[in-house]
Amino acid sequence: MTLRDALADYLRLRRRLGFEMPQDGRLLEGFVEFLERAGAERITTELALSWARMPAGAHPHYWRQRLSVVRGFARHLATIDPASEVPSKDLLPGHRPRIAPFIYTEKEIAALIAAAGKLSPPLRAARHQTLIGLLAVTGMRPGEALALDRQDVDLRHGVVHVRAGKQKKQREVPLHPSTIRALRDYARLRDARFPTPATPAFFIGARGRRVPRGELNRTFTTLIREIGLDGRGARARPRPHDLRHALAVRTLLDWFEAGEDIDRRMPLLSAFLGHVDPSSTYWYLEAVPELLELISRRLEQPPEVLS
Repeated sequence: MTLRDALADYLRLRRRLGFEMPQDGRLLEGFVEFLERAGAERITTELALSWARMPAGAHPHYWRQRLSVVRGFARHLATIDPASEVPSKDLLPGHRPRIAPFIYTEKEIAALIAAAGKLSPPLRAARHQTLIGLLAVTGMRPGEALALDRQDVDLRHGVVHVRAGKQKKQREVPLHPSTIRALRDYARLRDARFPTPATPAFFIGARGRRVPRGELNRTFTTLIREIGLDGRGARARPRPHDLRHALAVRTLLDWFEAGEDIDRRMPLLSAFLGHVDPSSTYWYLEAVPELLELISRRLEQPPEVLS
């Protein structure tokens, strides 16, 4: 079996298990081409490292990602050809620090929604007002919200079924009555404009099709500038995704102030946000200064106060 045949089998197997692997597939095709040009019949650690480091000016974290993709394929090959080497996990230990999220205040979220209401035509205004509000109160990822179909939004029972979560992880997100009303109002305007839509999407763009991510990002950039948030935070500007972070942080702050046991409640927040790894939720405790300060104050208290 050639390396190219083995790669086809590997990708086919992974995709049957539910992993789409669009980026990994492209990377591995490039890696196999590299091996073919080198005249190699199997993977060696030396060749894997050479390929992983090929973008000479890239961040070491990117090198580590490339090698990790190769490692998965190498494990598969080793079951077929024991002479095929699997690069060790301790090679290229590059790490990229996560950028601190921008945490919107409730006033800033209200300003974003108000600015969206001034967009034209009216359906565009309603679409972005509803999207921003939905992201702010549910903590959904922007891609999850845009991927919603009408059947996923149960306004009768007040719940949204998220199917496009990370690694295909699905979850049910309960809705507040005010959110249900906002979604219902948007749906009424949408259906009046597109009574026979060509897409099952809940959020429809100007051409009657699912709203692309690019449209949300472009409009959001305009709104951020309009309300004066451009240039704020660790990034060039706050993003739609930061609405998710803001919800998580507000929830944790409320729990701290209420004296809740954070460790016991953290799994609830992880499930609500659709985190695959609970460590992604605990990250907020060290990434946000307000939470770090609260933790420090709690730790400084006498044991009898903490108990």
